[in-house]
Amino acid sequence: MEEILRILEKNCRTDPSEISELTGLKEKEVRDLISKAEEDKLILSYKAQIDWGKLGDGPVLAIIEVKIAPQRDVGFDAIAMRIARFPEVKSMHLVSGDYDLAAQVEGKNMYDISNFVTNTLSTIDAVQGTSTRFVLKRYKEEGTLIGGDDMAEGRLPVSF
Repeated sequence: MEEILRILEKNCRTDPSEISELTGLKEKEVRDLISKAEEDKLILSYKAQIDWGKLGDGPVLAIIEVKIAPQRDVGFDAIAMRIARFPEVKSMHLVSGDYDLAAQVEGKNMYDISNFVTNTLSTIDAVQGTSTRFVLKRYKEEGTLIGGDDMAEGRLPVSF
């Protein structure tokens, strides 16, 4: 199963017949394992990564660190899941350091993100503070280099 998942993680459009050839499993077995992984929520989604910058102005991204007061009996989980359910939030992580949560947030412009932080996020009782960092340029996302052919492959040059 792990080998199939790694193949799909690299390219979710890989056909089961190709996965069958790569793994040595029968195609029906591959299809059944993929179906089971989908039913068990092991495979969460299939997603295309888009370089929106190539189409002009893409969405504005920000990383928002959030300091929260943990809640009795549920700790950070309940408030983290509440924040994660907002459509602006693209990813949410419990992190170590000065803040408790790190959220990647997307908006049409800086005003949208500012509005989300001031009118939505900061009004939640458990939220004690935030720190927002706007993403200026993406170089790599979910294991994929962004930038096309002008990005150098392999090791980066070292200079002193």
